[in-house]
Amino acid sequence: MKSLPLKNKTAAAWLAFIGGQLGLHRFYLFGWNDLWAWVHPMLAALGWWGVERVRFYGQDDQLAWLLIPLLGFTLAGTALTAIYYGLMSSEKWNARYNPGTPNAVAGNTSWLTIGALVFSLLFGTVALMSSIAFSFQRYFEHQVEEARKISQ
Repeated sequence: MKSLPLKNKTAAAWLAFIGGQLGLHRFYLFGWNDLWAWVHPMLAALGWWGVERVRFYGQDDQLAWLLIPLLGFTLAGTALTAIYYGLMSSEKWNARYNPGTPNAVAGNTSWLTIGALVFSLLFGTVALMSSIAFSFQRYFEHQVEEARKISQ
């Protein structure tokens, strides 16, 4: 019987933080057949397309202000995933991702894991708050414009 390679908690946290948009952490943990691993890059690509639409058409492009938050929420979600992986206890990590190896070193928390947590918390918060602020700003600007049209 072929044994599966151990899944390292630190590697998964860093992959979620750095390559979360591409679903790298999901590919690492669950393989190429994982549906959610393929959804991550699609959502991120739609968000990047929104950014390009703003650059090309300007800030009044309504499709862009619907697409850009997808990128921010994808970044925030993968940062949250990195935090979840990093804070998971070694026992729970090994039970879920390294079954049959209760004393595996791969599930231990190290300073590199803490670094992934700190950076994920920092950048995830910035991405989430920016996405929320951008969404509400565009929504209220749209409402003001519609109210102006009604009043004239």
